[in-house]
Amino acid sequence: MFSCDPYVKISVGKKSISDQENYLPCTLEPVFGKMFELSCTLPLEKDLRVALYDYDLLSKDEKIGETVIDLENRFLSRYGARCGLPQTYCVSGPNQWRDQLRPSQLLHLFSLQHNYKAPTYKSDRIIFRDREYVLSEQEDGKAPNPHLGPLEERLALLALREQGLVPEHVETRRLSSPLQPGIPQRPKSGEHLGNPGKGIKNSSSCTTQLGKRNPSRDEEHPLSHSRPLRREFPNPRRVPGFPWALSVLCRWLVGHEENKQKTDVHYRSMGGEGNFNWRFVFPFDYLPAEQMCHVAKKEHFWSLDKTENKIPPQLILQIWDNDKFSFDDYLGSIQMDLNRMPKPAKTAEKCSLELVDDTLSSNHFVSLFEQKTVKGWWPCGAEQDHKRILAGKLEMTLEIVAEQEHEERPAGMGRDEPNMNPRLEEPKRPETSFLWFTSPYKTLKYILWRRYKWMLILLILLFILLLFLGVFVYAFPNYAAMKLVKPFN
Repeated sequence: MFSCDPYVKISVGKKSISDQENYLPCTLEPVFGKMFELSCTLPLEKDLRVALYDYDLLSKDEKIGETVIDLENRFLSRYGARCGLPQTYCVSGPNQWRDQLRPSQLLHLFSLQHNYKAPTYKSDRIIFRDREYVLSEQEDGKAPNPHLGPLEERLALLALREQGLVPEHVETRRLSSPLQPGIPQRPKSGEHLGNPGKGIKNSSSCTTQLGKRNPSRDEEHPLSHSRPLRREFPNPRRVPGFPWALSVLCRWLVGHEENKQKTDVHYRSMGGEGNFNWRFVFPFDYLPAEQMCHVAKKEHFWSLDKTENKIPPQLILQIWDNDKFSFDDYLGSIQMDLNRMPKPAKTAEKCSLELVDDTLSSNHFVSLFEQKTVKGWWPCGAEQDHKRILAGKLEMTLEIVAEQEHEERPAGMGRDEPNMNPRLEEPKRPETSFLWFTSPYKTLKYILWRRYKWMLILLILLFILLLFLGVFVYAFPNYAAMKLVKPFN
């Protein structure tokens, strides 16, 4: 699949701004989050051109497409399209009022333009066009917002929003090319850039006659901070059906295969139970609005920039049988979407493959990002004779923590320091976990006798039978000759 390195270039009249230095490498869904300013004279310079280019290192940058915005049409529009109306009037904070006129001034200007009676302000309401406007109880019942402006301005904004004016919005526009008129442009053949025009957030036009405009700012990128995913495995963890297994747990997040981790080895697990007390920590970037993980890495070692991808937050857990002189044997696995993961069973007896049935209702699934911590038993499956069988059961605790919380409550890998939050002790493994040459009696009791008991009994009986048969064959010729000769008669 081809990649694209898009950047934005805007121009009005003879003035232009190119953001080539801040191109977004190797992405098909760019989010620029930039604010650009240009001054122009209306109506001489009324066309605002927003173009998208594909950055190339060795050749001329390729123009993907452009869109043209008529600033004069917006400035003179009777629908207030010059600067969209936000939902709240804030004098500070991230949603600070951007228009040069306050809501009360805009409402007064609106009444003059339409020959309406001037609004009447009261202590808790406003009357405009024979209608009363009162702030909703839901807004008044909330905790006071320190960024909100005076009550009079908020009431005026409430009345303005009911007059059919343009609200503050994110505008989506098609990109076109003169080489292919009427066809929405996409970067290169067969590539899709989502909605390339998305991100033109209510392009505002301000006149110098109204004085200094309110400050604008760059939009914050929606990418959240890294969120470590912690997983602890208590003692014990059952893996039924695989006795004698030297159990190993291996896991990773999809897209983070290079950060694959595994536990230590529980040697000679006679009953198929592995005891670990182990912790895994996986940092990753998450997009809450899209419920996707953001992964940026180079596709090849010669790549100049990292390729950005968005993938579902999927966790993979596998159980392996460790072998010293051959390849490890794969026993079973489970793959879970952290946004829709099956609810765990409270006990090992209730854990079955029915928990991971995708046809179940949504009540049987839970989001780890909403619940933050999930603890219980999950089943691991395997393919046998083209059928899905239960290969094991895992008891574990999954926890999502924010980056700041992870710094306040640190936790090491495995049982390394800092071994806290919570502290993991050495696993209490049973007496069957021993070296065979150091305990011959335990070897005979737990290994040979438990697994080959009936075979040993059969071998002992067969040995006794063969012993009697051998003695009979050895003694029969001599006994028969003595009967025939009768030397003592």
